[in-house]
Amino acid sequence: MIVNALTIDVEDYFQVAALAAHFPREQWDSVPCRVEDNVDRILALLAAREVHATFFILGWIAERYPQVVRRIAAGGHEIASHGYGHERASAMTPDALLADLVHAKALLEDISARSVRGYRAPSFSIGSGNLWAHELIAQAGYRYSSSVYPVRHDHYGIPDAPRFPYSPVKDLSEIPLTTVRACGRNWPAGGGGYFRFLPYALSRWQIARFNRIEGQAAIFYFHPWEIDPEQPRVKDASAKSRFRHYVNLDRTENRLIRLLGDFRWGRMDEVFRDQIS
Repeated sequence: MIVNALTIDVEDYFQVAALAAHFPREQWDSVPCRVEDNVDRILALLAAREVHATFFILGWIAERYPQVVRRIAAGGHEIASHGYGHERASAMTPDALLADLVHAKALLEDISARSVRGYRAPSFSIGSGNLWAHELIAQAGYRYSSSVYPVRHDHYGIPDAPRFPYSPVKDLSEIPLTTVRACGRNWPAGGGGYFRFLPYALSRWQIARFNRIEGQAAIFYFHPWEIDPEQPRVKDASAKSRFRHYVNLDRTENRLIRLLGDFRWGRMDEVFRDQIS
């Protein structure tokens, strides 16, 4: 069986784009954080099945919960960067993005005593309008990015981007999220909200099809807050935002357990060793 890449974007429920209007950044320190307990649950799930993964961690989380980063590293998982404060790369100036990239990488390396080679832009926010970001990612010292989703979506995506690992600039590999090609377009198959919205059988079929037809490793991602149905609810969020954030939270952990058993999984830096500069 092909070994696929399991990835976790480590951010808390109040940091997601869908709820940004309800949790101003300057108030984050006053919001109850649930990320530590949720990451510990994930680490236990992975340890029980002897699975290693890549954790793309926000610098904001690492700075306040260094023990979380150290536990992830101690479990044999890859430490990678999700930027510092979950600001969309597409909304930042080049100088601000470079500062964010450098700061987050230094924080994670100091805390974990591990080299940080990977980066994932918040909300897959490298699109056709800011491809210059790849140059800055390489300049900051990263060796791979997993920030492009080759799909059409209202908040992210480059529908005509390569579907497989490629080198957008010297010394950097972009490893795009997994898609299935059908009916003349790319369909998301890399986890996230789609894993919660749609039946588990569809995700299993997509990953198996990708492995079989393309002969390559898939990438799957999720967030710690997606296994936390008890998290606080924002009742005045829009119906669309509530659906995107809360649907099937009570089913995600069991689906993940099935996913871990149905496929083989590993870290990004190991699964894509040959593609990473």
